[in-house]
Amino acid sequence: MRVATVCLLFTFAVVGRAVAQEPLRVGPVTAAPGTVASGTLEVPPRGGDQGTTLPVTVVNGSKPGPVLALVAGVHGQEYTPVLALQRLRTAIDPASLSGAVIMVHVANMPSYLARTIYYSPADGKNLNRVFPGRADGTLSERIADVITREVIDRATHVVDLHCGDGNESLRPYTYWITTGPPDVAEAGRQMALAFGMDRIVVDRERPVDPKASVYLSNTGVTRGKPALTIESGGMAQTDNESIARIERGVAGLLRHLKMRADGPAPVTKPVLFDRSEVVRSNFTGIFYGAVEKGQTVAAGAVIGRVTDFHGKVLEEFKAPFAGEVLYIIGTPAMNKGEPVVFIAATR
Repeated sequence: MRVATVCLLFTFAVVGRAVAQEPLRVGPVTAAPGTVASGTLEVPPRGGDQGTTLPVTVVNGSKPGPVLALVAGVHGQEYTPVLALQRLRTAIDPASLSGAVIMVHVANMPSYLARTIYYSPADGKNLNRVFPGRADGTLSERIADVITREVIDRATHVVDLHCGDGNESLRPYTYWITTGPPDVAEAGRQMALAFGMDRIVVDRERPVDPKASVYLSNTGVTRGKPALTIESGGMAQTDNESIARIERGVAGLLRHLKMRADGPAPVTKPVLFDRSEVVRSNFTGIFYGAVEKGQTVAAGAVIGRVTDFHGKVLEEFKAPFAGEVLYIIGTPAMNKGEPVVFIAATR
């Protein structure tokens, strides 16, 4: 009964600025009820940079309901979410939709066009580490500011769509953030189940200050909006299985939020990882992985090594605990401080 009450609260209560159904405006893009509108959010030039644009689509349903924000392309070589939103842009029918869906097709256009991993070529910053952004900051910080004001603030629920970046071999999983208010955390858990992935990382370490939320999805949580980060795909691939998994997940959310009558059922027996760790390299050099994504490893098992450019072993990496490899770097290039592997386990 308590779960049902929480779900009802976040499905129909006003937890953002917009609860359909009236015309919904996102920047210069306005969608009347029962219509779809597309356009761009502008990030003007400042301090010598060229500025950028964010392509968006607003699907405004014919009946009242939640406002679901879907954001892709936060990192430059994460292609499956971008392609999934291209499919969803035409697959979601506003005539049968209750509420609205806001899609940001490519959040980080400089990195996308330059095909860079992790960091923007414009300012060297990771867009998913600078939220909620600054209107007078670097280009990445200004992108984050626009997304916060124009997208997250207008939404009732938020999903940050990711995959492994161009160097990450990754098995699919979802992050469930628990550091927000209990009702927001519970609503986030229900969203994670509705998205349907069978691996869920329980994240208890996100910041709680809305002025220093750091991550896109956490920016929603610190503002009282249930939010997820999902991962499907990797290694700059565009495989249909990873794209379809995201489509299926969004369809599950639309059903769960009562925005659409049909859709897949939630996952019933997921693996909840309440312990996880990113192992990082202390050296720059050539990386050799010794395990694969999805592999179960014992505590202390060798998971890889990095050598210098003459073959000398600089560091050997071992599993900090027994668990499952959620991602491992799949390319030789390694910089000091970068991730090597992400391992998760149940307690």
